[in-house]
This record gives sequence, C-alpha cells and structure tokens, in this order.
Amino acid sequence: MLIAFNKPYGVLCQFTDRGVPPRRTLAEFGLPPGVYAAGRLDFDSEGLLLLTDEGPLAQRISHPRHKLRKTYLAQVEGAPQPAQLQALRAGVALNDGPTLPARVRLLEAPPALWPRDPPVRYRKTVPDAWLEIGLSEGRNRQVRRMTAAVGLPTLRLVRAAIGPWHLADLPPGAWREAGDGTS
Repeated sequence: MLIAFNKPYGVLCQFTDRGVPPRRTLAEFGLPPGVYAAGRLDFDSEGLLLLTDEGPLAQRISHPRHKLRKTYLAQVEGAPQPAQLQALRAGVALNDGPTLPARVRLLEAPPALWPRDPPVRYRKTVPDAWLEIGLSEGRNRQVRRMTAAVGLPTLRLVRAAIGPWHLADLPPGAWREAGDGTS
C-alpha cells in the first residue's frame, strides 16, 4: 500500500513524539495502520509525504541512489537575480559538500496553495518570490540551505511531487491511496 499525504506545517513525519511539550504527529490523521514515512519532510515544511507498509518500496522512494526527483515550491525572501538562479541550477557549496545541479524556475505568480497556519510574516519593504525547485538528492533541509546560500532565505516550503506522485488538489491533513504513481 502507498499513501499520499499532505503534511501540514508543524507536524512531525513520525507517529510519536517524546518532546516536551509534545508536537503534532502523523498519529492524528487517521492513516492506515502499519504505514510509515518513505523519506522525511521537515517539521516546518508542508506538502507531499509518501507512506507505505512495504520496505522495498520505501527504499526505492527515499534512497538517494535511486535519484527520484522531488519538486518543491519555495517562497523566498528577496527578488531573485539571474546569477542567484544560475547558482542554484549549477549546484551550491554547502558545509557538507556541493549539491548536485537543481532544476529551478522562477514562478511569475504565487502558486494556488492553501493558507498556512500560522501565516508567513509579510513585510511591505521586503519583496518575496516563488521558485519551483527540483532535486534528485535529499539532504537535511537542503532547499532551505541552498536558497540561503545564494542570499534568498526560504519563507515557506511545500513539496509538490516525488517522482511520478503529485500533491495535486489534496488538502492539508488529508490522504489518499497513491496507486501506481499516476495520482
């Protein structure tokens, strides 16, 4: 079984939390028993999370050697300049080594997304923009670290797709069976 879940902001990608105070987890969303996350999505990121009860499938989805492309929508602070976009496309030097080249596209208009709770802080004097970023590696907080490295801190991050699986119109906190990757 493969489940596509739209993880809300402020939810852990696990079913329990021993933190004090406890944080929200996947346990509150009525997911089928026996599934677990195939990969991770940061606590403060939103969007597509795949869950499965099949170990080999989880491995194919999450292991970097399979190079399954992940597509993100990133709201960044600042007005991206061509050199910044090119740096992201070429690969960025991070403290754990250079990243692979990314597919990066400046969106002309904000994507049609649900409101975030809590909302992203709006500042009249600081412009922001939306980027579509495609990666085939999956380092810890990679998109956030890459955009920060080129001077465009990420304000909001939504994963829209993993390989053939897409978030589409799935609302936050909802899930559906993902099938063969055409969802």
